[in-house]
Amino acid sequence: MTDTRDRLAEAAIPHIPFDGMNMASLRAAARDLGLSEDVAVAFFPGGGADLAAWIHKRGDDSLALWLADAPSEGRFRDRIAAAIWQRLAFADAELVRAASAVLALPQNQPLAAKLLWGTADVIWSGLGDSSRDVNWYSKRATLSAVYAASVLYWLGDQSEGRRDTRDFIDRRIDSVMQFEKLKASARKIPGVSMLTDLAFGWVRAPKAAEEKEKA
Repeated sequence: MTDTRDRLAEAAIPHIPFDGMNMASLRAAARDLGLSEDVAVAFFPGGGADLAAWIHKRGDDSLALWLADAPSEGRFRDRIAAAIWQRLAFADAELVRAASAVLALPQNQPLAAKLLWGTADVIWSGLGDSSRDVNWYSKRATLSAVYAASVLYWLGDQSEGRRDTRDFIDRRIDSVMQFEKLKASARKIPGVSMLTDLAFGWVRAPKAAEEKEKA
């Protein structure tokens, strides 16, 4: 079943520049594979949004494999920047533009947010993030915003080799690291740590919740 879904998505990609990121491309893919057009509806009931999600997750899967083989030395901020840059390298600009147009629709925005979160999770998990408290969420939320901004900049970047995008990523990561330093310093102030725990103590990463249940 999964194989058929993957084959449909792959066959639909060449049709996207002409028919768009929609059910028309999926139906055309089904015809190319000698399948009933109803099969496209069965595997991709959300049409273009489901196809956009499949393409995005394929890029995340490629990034996960890349991170598994990437060296673990060097500054952490450089490794984050390299992961974002590599994720963009796995993407096709025209497909991203088509997907963005679909995912920007109001009914698809929750899916778009979920996909961005998924990419951030792949990066943090691939870099060995072991946080279990509210930081598990804050790291992914922050990186989701950085990645989303990087994608928009990348799409409009006309510089050679998109070097301006790499500089943009570095600036955004630097800003995030400065914020993390400020947050860490603030927690050293008497009372701040207690207030933070009171405010966010109920928030726990899924892994922490699972460990608590097992205990």
